[in-house]
Amino acid sequence: MTTSRRLADRKSAKFQKNVLKRGSVPEGSTKKGSSYPVGPIVLGFFVFVVIGSAVLQIFRTATSGGMA
Repeated sequence: MTTSRRLADRKSAKFQKNVLKRGSVPEGSTKKGSSYPVGPIVLGFFVFVVIGSAVLQIFRTATSGGMA
């Protein structure tokens, strides 16, 4: 048996062993994600940009008389 064939057999056996264990992961080994996928600074910046652009658009519309 060649080295690559032995390596392939070993990897295949390891994979087959793991297939039978799927779904039975211990509770402590799962990752607990944070409640927010982005940080508070990025979220604050996004809100600042969105609300700021809305305020500027309202101001621009009011000063031009409502006709764009």
